Amino acid sequence: MHKISLELPEYEAWFTPYYADGFLKFLTKIGILDFTIMGGVFRKRTLAYLKKNNLTIDYEGKLNQYDLVFTCQDLIVPKNIRQSKIILVQEGMVDPETIWSKIVRKLKFPRWAASTTMTGQSDLYDIFCVASEGFKELFIGKGLNSNKLRVTGIPNFDNCAEYFNNDFPHKNFVLVATSDMRETYKYENRKKFIQKALDIAKGNQVIFKLHPNENVKKRTSEIKKYAPEALVYYGVPIEPMIANCDILVTRYSSVIFVASALGKKVYSDIDEETIRKLTPIQNGGTSAKNIAEEARKLLELSPQKTDGNIVEQKFRLFIRKKLAKVRN
Repeated sequence: MHKISLELPEYEAWFTPYYADGFLKFLTKIGILDFTIMGGVFRKRTLAYLKKNNLTIDYEGKLNQYDLVFTCQDLIVPKNIRQSKIILVQEGMVDPETIWSKIVRKLKFPRWAASTTMTGQSDLYDIFCVASEGFKELFIGKGLNSNKLRVTGIPNFDNCAEYFNNDFPHKNFVLVATSDMRETYKYENRKKFIQKALDIAKGNQVIFKLHPNENVKKRTSEIKKYAPEALVYYGVPIEPMIANCDILVTRYSSVIFVASALGKKVYSDIDEETIRKLTPIQNGGTSAKNIAEEARKLLELSPQKTDGNIVEQKFRLFIRKKLAKVRN
């Protein structure tokens, strides 16, 4: 979202951490949803990033009326942004279809109940900017309106080659990217997963990178129990580690795309052909510019919401026309 805003200098840009309204807002306030991007460590990191980069914050979009709202996820679309034009920007991987997600869709339960497998299902946006032609096909297969989809690439995965320039001290190892499945109340047999990684490594160096949402002390102890010689990292960027590894082992994570773009061998819950098909286009970091151009086209239309034939990282981006002197 930050990169996109830099490509729209003629507009004011305001930012907010991802948020909800209604009952979900109440649950966020009392801490029950701290494991999600709306609370806990994720919200703190978002605010820290916004402040560090001197970005203007309008928490929950209460201060102004906006011409356009960018969001990285539409599982939750607060009522106060629905009168603005909306551009949904794909953030990364989406969860696989399950029996539960089919039930959620069939019975019209809240989208968030089936996690990111429901990405794009709101149809409350004007444009959905996606990572690749493969993802466009995937979303169309899920029933999304093809007229709203734009293959622009996405700013966080469109220039992976830059990660080769790094100072991570290890090379030629097997990297294991763990997940926060258990922290988000899903089942995972971590012992089996660790053993799979060791079998793939065949005695070579193994390095584990913990998911940011995992309990560091607990998960590190667990890894050391079954893989005492392995190194465990947390709280550091994973991209340089992927650039330096020979093999990546994970479950169902967006880090797959970095590995695929860099030509690494990947072992995951997704077959290699599908990974190659979905891998975000590598355009040298111009996705934000592509998305900004789609925004300009949209803003040239009538200020009213469109009829649907035209076409949330951790925060939303609000855009409005720059005012000369006085803000209302």
